[in-house]
Amino acid sequence: MCEMASKFTKTEKRRSGVQPLNPACNLQIIKAVKEYEYVQEGDIMIGGVMASHFYMANVIFPPYKSNRFLCNSPNQQAYRYLVDFRYAIEQTNKDPARLPNLTLGYHIYDSCGDPRKAVRSVLQILSGTREPVPNYSCVGKRNIAGFIGDLTSETTVPIAQILTLYGYSQISYGATDPSLRDRVAFPYFFRTVQSDEANYFAISKLLRHFGWTWVGIITSDDISGEREHHSLAKYLSREGICIEFTIKICTNEEHTKKLNQYEIIIQESSTSVIILSGTVSTMFVIELPVTLNNVLQEKTLILSSNWGNNDIVVGYAVEIFNYSLVFVPRYHYDLGTPEMSRFLEDLHPSKFLDDELIEDIFMMFHLCLSKDQNKNELYKYIYINTLRNCTGQERITDIYHFRGETNSPRVHLAVNIMSQALHEMLFIKESIQYPYKYQLHCYLKKHQYSPQTGPTFLFDEHGEYISGLRIYNYIISAEGYLNKMLFGEFSPWAPPDQQLNVTSSLIQWKTNNNEIPRAQCSDNCPPGYRKAPKPGAQSCCYDCVPCSEGEISNTTDSESCIRCPDMEWPNEKMIQCIARNEEFLSYSDNVVSAIFSFISVLFFLITEVILGFFITYRDRPIVRANNRSLSFLLLVSIKLSFLSVFLFLGRPVDITCMLRIITFGITFSIAVSSLLAKTIMVCVAFKATKPGSSWRKWLGVKLSNSVVLFCSSIQIIICMTWLAISPPFQELDIHTSPGTIIIQCNEGSAIGFYSVIGYMGLLAAVSFVLAFLARSLPDSFNEAKYITFSMLLFCSVWITMIPAYLSTKGKNTVCVEIFAILTSSAGLLASIFLPKCYIILLRPDMNTKSYLHYNNNV
Repeated sequence: MCEMASKFTKTEKRRSGVQPLNPACNLQIIKAVKEYEYVQEGDIMIGGVMASHFYMANVIFPPYKSNRFLCNSPNQQAYRYLVDFRYAIEQTNKDPARLPNLTLGYHIYDSCGDPRKAVRSVLQILSGTREPVPNYSCVGKRNIAGFIGDLTSETTVPIAQILTLYGYSQISYGATDPSLRDRVAFPYFFRTVQSDEANYFAISKLLRHFGWTWVGIITSDDISGEREHHSLAKYLSREGICIEFTIKICTNEEHTKKLNQYEIIIQESSTSVIILSGTVSTMFVIELPVTLNNVLQEKTLILSSNWGNNDIVVGYAVEIFNYSLVFVPRYHYDLGTPEMSRFLEDLHPSKFLDDELIEDIFMMFHLCLSKDQNKNELYKYIYINTLRNCTGQERITDIYHFRGETNSPRVHLAVNIMSQALHEMLFIKESIQYPYKYQLHCYLKKHQYSPQTGPTFLFDEHGEYISGLRIYNYIISAEGYLNKMLFGEFSPWAPPDQQLNVTSSLIQWKTNNNEIPRAQCSDNCPPGYRKAPKPGAQSCCYDCVPCSEGEISNTTDSESCIRCPDMEWPNEKMIQCIARNEEFLSYSDNVVSAIFSFISVLFFLITEVILGFFITYRDRPIVRANNRSLSFLLLVSIKLSFLSVFLFLGRPVDITCMLRIITFGITFSIAVSSLLAKTIMVCVAFKATKPGSSWRKWLGVKLSNSVVLFCSSIQIIICMTWLAISPPFQELDIHTSPGTIIIQCNEGSAIGFYSVIGYMGLLAAVSFVLAFLARSLPDSFNEAKYITFSMLLFCSVWITMIPAYLSTKGKNTVCVEIFAILTSSAGLLASIFLPKCYIILLRPDMNTKSYLHYNNNV
């Protein structure tokens, strides 16, 4: 017996592509090892390079000083693709409308997933011989139309490079390398799958849907893993997703030293989501439970469609992949027909004596003895299971990964597309002048497939067959297999906001209470906050800071806050812009307005009563003294001053802004002018009492009326000039008080405003000086001392009002103005008329000509 078990284990095959065997076993191995080749001649041939084994060993045979390719571990799922190929050819030949009067044949080799074997297989098909002869065909007029294959990018890329040189069209059913999108380098290449670019775009959208912005990546330590990592990082970055760590799995000595380090990295990571990328191989998957089993069972894995189409590979680590999320291409193409079921039922070694691969599969998965004793011996030393005589009732459909529901129709689709393109090229278009292998790709570009429902499918400008993606949840079944539970779809042809359709409630998670795993470096910033980057950290790691004054954020994890429009302000939570509060001295909302209104009306009524008294007692000496017409004019102006308060209340508009300033400016000027005229009349009357005085001619109403008219006219001119040049207007102040619009009056011209106030002050000052000088002059009823006091009060109020006016804003400014008007008006009323009212009402004995003359003589 050959001592081979210790020499040819899986571990040894992983570490070396060339394996020396015991010389005593070499003869048996040479007899047992054969190339897996399938040939069916036809008028038109389709070449096929299809990986039906997991890997290939290059076995050295010392006595012969030669080495042989040994395809090892048949892949039941990959064999299904080979079956689909042959079934599609059979269906095409049965269709009289597809290629009438012509038969379609095939020549298929197994690449065993090795680029060297794949290149050799292509050359063998082109040469037509066991030993390939480049650039030469040994089968004469054999018409090779194109090629189907291969499953992986590692084997497909070198095949495409060779077929491009010869001008043959090629349709791959599994290669996802983005470099194959280059139509200059690969003009004849097509594939029924989409590249990694499309897969990672869909993954990035799924991560963003669940709010996962902080993920880890485990990839293979090879060129494919490096390329896919670069592509994945690009799409993750576009969605604002950061990579916390990247682990590259390989099988060399250096990797063995890093195992503990990898385990610590994953264990200490804060993310619960890890993306698996890189080369899909059993060795890669087997390495995961060996090195990272404990830590990965707590993480949710995300798998691209490369992994989703390889259930048998994923099945080597069911515990790790349990509850993972996986993408699988969706084809609107059904293979579940009765004809297909019958075809599969007939697949048995007893009916296909020349099919070495199906015999190997029955040996591997049904443990059936082969009729070839050498093969039985070889199996005995490679695998640990004991073979037995089978009953003949075993079916290939009993094998889990061979069942229809675990496979996609992409190979059948590839053959069908090529046969349709051949039909169009040979029987619909004009006659072909050149070898049609150079023209077939033009018809492949135009191929369209339109299912009864859904969009039309075709190859895009990069030679990729546009298909959707279904998203599944891996769940371990009672039999120990990973079942796929559908929970979502990705439709690249849909509008951007409708491409991803996920029902989260259907997903089973690894977390307690079936909660969605957390994969964030920082907690989400709620609305009202924005993200502030942390120095030296990735963009996904940030602090949450409240929005600045006047800004909002109404979305979670807002990068920046939005400034509200001028007329709006953030609400309390800073998530919505609302209308600013309007601030003005309102009638309804302010108690101050009610108080001012009451006081104004009260004093107006008091003034009206006093005016009534004066009119009633207009012929009495106390009223006639000091020019009663001026007293009437003064009372009217004071009444108007009290009423002007209402122009300051309520929402200011342009017209009220103009009227309020003009009204109190002119009325006060008339009032002060009246007092000035009274004071002048006192002085003139005193001068006129001297015998022969020339001042007698100034006695009378003309002088007083002239003084009032002249002084008031100057104020009127000032006001009209102000209104003509730069009148007051309504102003909306949004800067003084945050969140508030202060509706106020803008003076328009500060010079005009202070000119009005200044002129009133000038009149008051002149009146004060004259009244002060005439306060002790003898008269029947000398008002000078009362005028002196009233002007002193008036000047004090308005001098005090100026700094208060400048230091306040909004309705407080209006309050200052109203207070000044009421106070100065009430001061004038009280100082000038209350003493006279006292005499009229309470001391009628003093309201006589004799009493006034007696006082004057005294």
